[in-house]
Amino acid sequence: MKRIFTAVVLVTGLILSGYAQKNAELIPQEKSLIWEIKGKGLNQTSFLYGTIHMIGKKDFFLTDGTKKSFDRSKQVAFEIDMEEMGDIMSLLPLLMQSFMKNDTTLQDLFSKEDYVLVKAHFDKVGLPMMFLNRIKPMFLSALDPKAMMGDGSEKEDIVSYEMEFLEMAQNQKKAVEGLETAAFQMSMFDSIPYRAQAQMLLESIKSGADASDAQFDQLVELYKNQDIQAMQDLMGEDNTTNNYNDLLLVNRNRKWIPIMEKMMQDKATFFAVGAGHLGGGQGVIALLRAAGYSVEPVK
Repeated sequence: MKRIFTAVVLVTGLILSGYAQKNAELIPQEKSLIWEIKGKGLNQTSFLYGTIHMIGKKDFFLTDGTKKSFDRSKQVAFEIDMEEMGDIMSLLPLLMQSFMKNDTTLQDLFSKEDYVLVKAHFDKVGLPMMFLNRIKPMFLSALDPKAMMGDGSEKEDIVSYEMEFLEMAQNQKKAVEGLETAAFQMSMFDSIPYRAQAQMLLESIKSGADASDAQFDQLVELYKNQDIQAMQDLMGEDNTTNNYNDLLLVNRNRKWIPIMEKMMQDKATFFAVGAGHLGGGQGVIALLRAAGYSVEPVK
């Protein structure tokens, strides 16, 4: 079941794109993963943290500023309610949403030659195609350890920032919330044509493990440098998802702002969302600033 959760989070969180920059004065230029949110009548400070959904244990880190900010918060909000994802009764309906509609299969989406290539790839990673043939290609991408993290994922322990923060919240008995539901995230897959999803999957497989390793290593290095803008620029070089940028990133950022405002008015909140949501003219930081909040890096 943890693999199902990872698929839901990774597909939506690691798709970072280089969209048009607006309101240049609002775009964060500082290098930081942790930001404090003040002003506009707030009685307490809330915090915004940019996560990377999977990272090698040797590269995982939390700054003192992050730990202190977390301790000061009264509740923790993720992209989705992480505690809900631990409930098997909540996961079963999500699993059903991973299947394509109208009896569509992967064989319908690929040429014979490309299907053979895809089948051989998943057979090699231990995911027999007989169990995957009706799975939505974007969901299937998240189930593929090589596509998401390259061969290196098999050689070291992997850490999830979300799972670490969830454990910290539970230990401190903090309330856990979500900015959107997992069902909503899964529904976005249906807004992207299956053939377009299949092309993304095919290109990912054809790029090879070496390319995946190199790009992920570069992404991790930028993350360790806390350079959210450079991370966005790097992932923006991948044109396969640019046509769906508004759906996967921008529209979600905008929908989160009123939800975040309500949470912050209620109590000091630690928001932990994918780092790709923070930067740029339509990122969460710029949108909060445009709404009248002071959003500055934690020193």
